Amino acid sequence: MRRKSFLLRRVEAIERVRGAVIDELAHAAREKPTHPVITEFRDLLDHDPVARMYMTEMVQEIPRKVKTRHPATVEELLMQLNAVLTVAPPFVPPGHGEETALVGTPFSAVLIWTMGTPTGFAAYRYPPINALLRRLLLAWSGFLDSSDSRAVLHSGRGGWLSEAALKQLDMEDYVHDPAAPYWGFRSWNDFFTRRVKRGKRPIAAPSDPAVVTAACDSRVYRIARGAKRSSPFWIKSEPYSLVDMLDGNYVDAFDGGDVFQAYLSPFNYHRWHSPVSGRVVEAYVKQGLLFSQDAAWGEDPTDQDHSEGYLAHVQTRALIFIEADAPVGLICVMPIGMVEVSTCVIDDKIRSGARVEKGDELGYFQFGGSTHCVIFRPGVVKEFTGHGPSRPNGDDGTRYKAGEAIARAG
Repeated sequence: MRRKSFLLRRVEAIERVRGAVIDELAHAAREKPTHPVITEFRDLLDHDPVARMYMTEMVQEIPRKVKTRHPATVEELLMQLNAVLTVAPPFVPPGHGEETALVGTPFSAVLIWTMGTPTGFAAYRYPPINALLRRLLLAWSGFLDSSDSRAVLHSGRGGWLSEAALKQLDMEDYVHDPAAPYWGFRSWNDFFTRRVKRGKRPIAAPSDPAVVTAACDSRVYRIARGAKRSSPFWIKSEPYSLVDMLDGNYVDAFDGGDVFQAYLSPFNYHRWHSPVSGRVVEAYVKQGLLFSQDAAWGEDPTDQDHSEGYLAHVQTRALIFIEADAPVGLICVMPIGMVEVSTCVIDDKIRSGARVEKGDELGYFQFGGSTHCVIFRPGVVKEFTGHGPSRPNGDDGTRYKAGEAIARAG
């Protein structure tokens, strides 16, 4: 019998998790009072015919094969979102025949099959709908900051302190106190943004300014040489379009430069660190779309995985411009949220004129798998460590931990 591909097995595993989350939410939805932001969503649908049309049609377009487990009406979708607002992400151990554990992403469990529908592509780019989704995520983040969100921090099956979860998390790398309640974490977000112990992320060549290090624990998505000022980033090959990625800033300096993009799993360390030493030129968060996917890929059941290049142009992201010590010069570090990840938090110390050293913390994501780019001026990068200049686009499985060398300037 022919073995299933890794992607197919992963999609089936993700759908198993989504089904379990949906079932739990459907039960919880009957018992929870309506959150004010859900009332706002209903008001939008009552008064905005375009929003009502989009939401109705995208739910109707959910593929038949999954209709029994996913929202059948707009009202059912809203009730499941209402239930999500007081649910922390569950840890899901591997099922029979599966190779890895997963993280249950409650929002995408509800929304995922609408995101890839013909109408859904437009709906998630419609500003009034996007604004309400942002309000929903802010409300959810408030819950994840509360002590009630620690209910998933336990040692039983499905708990984040269970033997299976701890093996996946490499908790010995992180600051925690096993003797304290909830291991000393104040909330889910406090657990998710946990700090590494001193020495667990050593910085490569700290005194060599030509060595650029990884900003995050991550896996390579793409390395692109000669990125253009403007490109049709929404097509399937997803060429990078610098004017869109950079929010129109410093584009002339980066035109023809290189883009390193790598993604984080929900199990990774989620704080970002400076890949260079230098002076912060500018740092801010660019609010963008949420739950939007590249229509060129069609139906994508993998939580935006196929759309990572597209997300670098439209999704909520942080833009941190650093004038690095020679020979690197100006670079941009760009952490980008995916699905539930809408919160890119830049450290208060990272502001215009501040000096950063290689390895200094820049900020962090709150919850979820994410992606990030490091953008270089043309001619700066002599080689990307372990790949070489002719490396083709696409994920080759290369993983880095924060502080490891990713490139050398020359």
